[in-house]
Amino acid sequence: MNMRRNRFITGYSGLRALAVIGVILYHFDPNSFIGGYLGVPIFFVLSGYLVTDHMLNSYDQTGTYNNRRFYLNRIKRLYPQLIAVLWISATYIFLFQRNLLAKLNQIVFANLLNVFNFWQINNGQSYFERFANNESPFTNLWTMSIEGQFYIVWPLVIFLLVKLVKKKKRIFFFLIAVSLLSAIEMAILYLTKADINRIYYGTDTRFFSLGLGAALAVIWPVEELNPEVPKQDRILLDMIGLVSFILLLVMYFAKAMNPQQAFAYCGGMLLFSLIVCIFTGVIAHPGSHWNQIMTNKLFDWIGSRSYGIYLYQFPIMIFFESKINNLGDHPILYRVIELVLILVISEVTYCLIERPMSKITWKKTKQYFGHVFDMQAKNYVKKIQAVLAAFVLIFGSVAIAISPHVKAEDFNKSQLAQRINRNAKKQKSYNAKLIEKLKKQKKQKENDSKIIKEAAEKAKSNPVNQSYVKYGISQLDLELAQKVQVTAIGDSVMAGSSNDLKQLMPKALIDAAVSRQLNVAFGLLDNYKRQGVLADNVLIGLGTNGPFSIDDLNRIMQEVGPKRKVFWINVHVPTRDWQRPVNDLLKQGAKRYHNFIIIDWYSYSKDHPKWFYDDHTHPNITGSKYYSTFITKTIIKHSKF
Repeated sequence: MNMRRNRFITGYSGLRALAVIGVILYHFDPNSFIGGYLGVPIFFVLSGYLVTDHMLNSYDQTGTYNNRRFYLNRIKRLYPQLIAVLWISATYIFLFQRNLLAKLNQIVFANLLNVFNFWQINNGQSYFERFANNESPFTNLWTMSIEGQFYIVWPLVIFLLVKLVKKKKRIFFFLIAVSLLSAIEMAILYLTKADINRIYYGTDTRFFSLGLGAALAVIWPVEELNPEVPKQDRILLDMIGLVSFILLLVMYFAKAMNPQQAFAYCGGMLLFSLIVCIFTGVIAHPGSHWNQIMTNKLFDWIGSRSYGIYLYQFPIMIFFESKINNLGDHPILYRVIELVLILVISEVTYCLIERPMSKITWKKTKQYFGHVFDMQAKNYVKKIQAVLAAFVLIFGSVAIAISPHVKAEDFNKSQLAQRINRNAKKQKSYNAKLIEKLKKQKKQKENDSKIIKEAAEKAKSNPVNQSYVKYGISQLDLELAQKVQVTAIGDSVMAGSSNDLKQLMPKALIDAAVSRQLNVAFGLLDNYKRQGVLADNVLIGLGTNGPFSIDDLNRIMQEVGPKRKVFWINVHVPTRDWQRPVNDLLKQGAKRYHNFIIIDWYSYSKDHPKWFYDDHTHPNITGSKYYSTFITKTIIKHSKF
């Protein structure tokens, strides 16, 4: 019996285009397009819907499903481009960026086996931190592994549901129940302070988007949707489509969808997936105008190449930005260059790899590769193609082969990560003891002139930290720093230098962490204030990982209060386009608040590239000395003792 083929829905190319545009915009500017990462659930919902609809349609018409053909089509559709991006990236790493060689073999094979998301969880690969310990060009490939796992198990799942559960109503409620369990698990893990990477990358915690798409296919099969609908129903469909489309776009920009805040994990992503399901269903209905609206040449082009665009965007960004030291000075220009590179490479690989390989038969595979590597061919394009293919295959394979012999600690990026980790362990135990001490300590107001006089005498008779004098700090300031009480909240820049800061200011309570954004500081300040340990001098080192608004700054100042002084370290992050906006905003803060002092690390350090690691942002061992002494000097100059 011949099976009727599913109707091709051109509007889904437009939906894929929206998804990949959102992801790219998020990677370009995660603060302006704070919900752009939600493009991934769009891909998941679409996959769940289309795959399940195709399978159920087959069972309805023939009573069976051709699993062999399904797996064959998935392999031809997904693996050629995946292999290409892995080997092309490996070649580039071998030739130009060998600091990324460590564990490359594990990354490649984890991707080929569709378990890369588990590898990222086990290896602490953060999606939100592109400094210090996470410059991987492969970070975005976690989604491919979840898709791959879905394609592997889903034919069996549908077979069991059709044979055992049978009734579509029950299948629908089963899929809804499992999807809700997945979303509930995500929320519970977040609320119980589980590792954010475990939650973000987990197949179980991300299944709900796929499951909801699959559930939609059960009750909204493409072939059973009637194009002849009453005018009122058509208007209703179009209105539902409009509302869901607007909500989809709003959530791309909504601050509540910040992927490092609670709402995203406690119902936010689930809500978004439900909205995508509704919009997907409206596009699928032939009685709605939304399939036509989402069908145009631009969306068709982007949507048809969305797989390649998604695969290549992150490697291109990482490789390009690693070679550009002044991205912050020309943000628009460099983003345009990156976008052009992404689109050009995606188009080339689509024409040479993705499209021909998706249509190839096993019998023609040998013929295809024969043409690619045919050095005798008269066609110069084929000769160039053959040379490039051989080049990538050889050097990519060499990079993968030698990577097990490369130790991560051989490279300074990993040295920074190790420093941060070591400092974090010391910081945790030191802070716990210091907090207990501060709770018991009674505040005694001493005469400033008396403190300075005593410090001057000690500086002569028993000087401390003399090795720091050569970094531009006086012995008197070093002595005064022993007494100053500071509460410091920062990101990975401060975390990398926390030991030096603690050495200079032993009474400083330093709370610094990788990936930290400004919004985290609100809760930390409130917590320290409630414990009664928030010092009169508050040091803030945030802004490296993204810009913030004047409202955010105002909230920090309200939380701290007018009686405390706020010392805010401005940012030296020339490879990010938010360097200038952050520093300009801090200048506004200094004008607005009498107790707001800028520690101008940017001006002090911008002409000293040797103070930084290769990311041009994190101070190296020498830079850390200058960073900590400069901060200490400024605090001593303005602080309350």
